[in-house]
Amino acid sequence: MLIWSILISFAVGIIMVPIIRKFAFRINAVDTPRERHKHTKTTATLGGLAIFISFSVGMLLAPIDKSGFMPIYFGALIIITTGFIDDIFDLSPKWKMLGQILAALCVTVWGDITINFINVPFYGQLNFGYFAIPLSIIWIVAIVNALNLIDGLDGLAGGISIIALMTIAGMALLLKDAFVAPVALILAAAVAAFLIYNFPPASIFMGDTGALFLGYMIAVLSLMGFKNVTFISLLVPLIILGVPLSDTFFAIVRRLKERMPISSADRSHIHHRLMALGFTEKQTVLLIYCMALLFSMTGFVFSFSTAWGAMLLLLLLIFSIEIIVEFIGLIGEDYRPILNLLQKIHRKRK
Repeated sequence: MLIWSILISFAVGIIMVPIIRKFAFRINAVDTPRERHKHTKTTATLGGLAIFISFSVGMLLAPIDKSGFMPIYFGALIIITTGFIDDIFDLSPKWKMLGQILAALCVTVWGDITINFINVPFYGQLNFGYFAIPLSIIWIVAIVNALNLIDGLDGLAGGISIIALMTIAGMALLLKDAFVAPVALILAAAVAAFLIYNFPPASIFMGDTGALFLGYMIAVLSLMGFKNVTFISLLVPLIILGVPLSDTFFAIVRRLKERMPISSADRSHIHHRLMALGFTEKQTVLLIYCMALLFSMTGFVFSFSTAWGAMLLLLLLIFSIEIIVEFIGLIGEDYRPILNLLQKIHRKRK
């Protein structure tokens, strides 16, 4: 039964995390406190390795057709290896990108998991043809990096991943997808086990080993669950992953505005800005969980809306994101066009 595979994945995770923690200290795969970091003590990384092992055991025992799983798993091995090496030796961005692209190629070329076409409202079918593979690779790499960038507080990336995976599983069950739903649930169980040790204050970090792997799996599962569909349905995974994707998008905008390299690090991500407003680390994590849940619920409603209803909901979502961005200063404290306009209107009414 599938439930046993899910429970075993969770149980193996509970056992594996302390083992991996000891292993990480033994090989010096640790994160030491630095200026940009919130933690004050040396902490083991490689937590993603425990997630990967427990997920692998759960998948091995899962009573589902795994005939198309090999390309996905091989890509996962590449991404895990990339993250593992980075956690120990601190790879340059170009080598990390190479690992991500190789993993994406396994899925798109070998596994033939791509976005081949979409049905655009008022236009008809739009076939991607030769662009199907490049677009799918861009999608996978974008999600991988979005989740990696938001992994800045204890429990943050893990919790967001669980919310995204549970939403993808729920959507897959409604679509009667016999592969995506079980895989997402088994992976969510593995992450939940890790989160017990990673929730603030964390005793272990997932590291790039975990962030890259989770981003990769979420990207692939969302690609499988929502490919060859309407333009509206294609937006569903974008909405589900709204927190990491919007944080990444505004980080790029912020760095371009300040004429900084896109790959440079800063302390202006969403979790940094919320903490600057006075929230504690745990409060910030829980608040972002709530945001992720709202995005996921919006994704559910969005998928069952009419074309006009979906467009209206999308505009409302974009407006809400803009207000939040301006309020917390995600692009910059001087960027407040809509809030300034609302203040002017309010003053005129007085």
